[in-house]
Amino acid sequence: MLGIFLLISIPHTVAGDVSYSFPEEMKRGYVIGNVAKDIGLDISKLSSRNPRVDTEGNRKRYCDVNRLTGDLTVAERIDRDGLCGKKASCVLKQELILENPLQLHRINLHIQDINDNSPTFKKDVIKFEIRESAVRGAQFLLDPAGDADIEENSVKGYSLQANDHFVLKVHSRRDGDKYGELVLDKELDRELQEEVTLILTASDGGTPPRSGTVAIHVTVLDANDNAPVFSQDIYEASLPENAPVDTLVLTVTATDVDEGPNGTEVGIINVQDVDSEKNGQVSVLKNLNAV
Repeated sequence: MLGIFLLISIPHTVAGDVSYSFPEEMKRGYVIGNVAKDIGLDISKLSSRNPRVDTEGNRKRYCDVNRLTGDLTVAERIDRDGLCGKKASCVLKQELILENPLQLHRINLHIQDINDNSPTFKKDVIKFEIRESAVRGAQFLLDPAGDADIEENSVKGYSLQANDHFVLKVHSRRDGDKYGELVLDKELDRELQEEVTLILTASDGGTPPRSGTVAIHVTVLDANDNAPVFSQDIYEASLPENAPVDTLVLTVTATDVDEGPNGTEVGIINVQDVDSEKNGQVSVLKNLNAV
């Protein structure tokens, strides 16, 4: 038994491209352009040719064509940032399909960025531990803010809330991205202030501009920058020359505003005939002789 195979070829034509440029995030029904007019279609015959729009490589249908007017309209939210990320050019390729006869027209949609995103930081709080002995001019690198928008709508500057200790220095990388450094302008003193909180603001170049903030929390670490201070400038005591060894002469006290090992109690050393422990008690070390 012989089988018969038929190969049917359906003739169709592919016309030249037509391009449109419009902002992202336009509402459904927004008229992009009159595609029938732009490619020279007979409006009176458009409906009978069953026009439809497909998106190349994507099941989502972003556009519709009005069969009566030939208008190409937005059918689905178009988010440039989600479609193209940081690419300088964002082109959404569509196909207008017509029947009787079968005909294809390529449509290139150039999606323009709008300033619909604010700068954001990776963390809610940027934390630093800085020793109070840090010198003026010490620099501390800050993580940059990110912005899903591009070009002028991306991050263009930083500002730091006025404070007593730090200023902000802003740098630009070769690709134009900006980042900041915290610069110590006035020395820290843990004994006066153990913590410093700052507010850093990132702003984009959109119109109107958008901004985002992050808190900077500085913990001031102790340095041994204070000497122990005795409670009196002079301590006086009297005792008989026959006072036995270990007789308590007097008790001295000293304080140190530093913390940890830097604030350790201080004993008295190299004082003839008496001994001092860390608790400040001074006692007879050996027999005294007034002569």
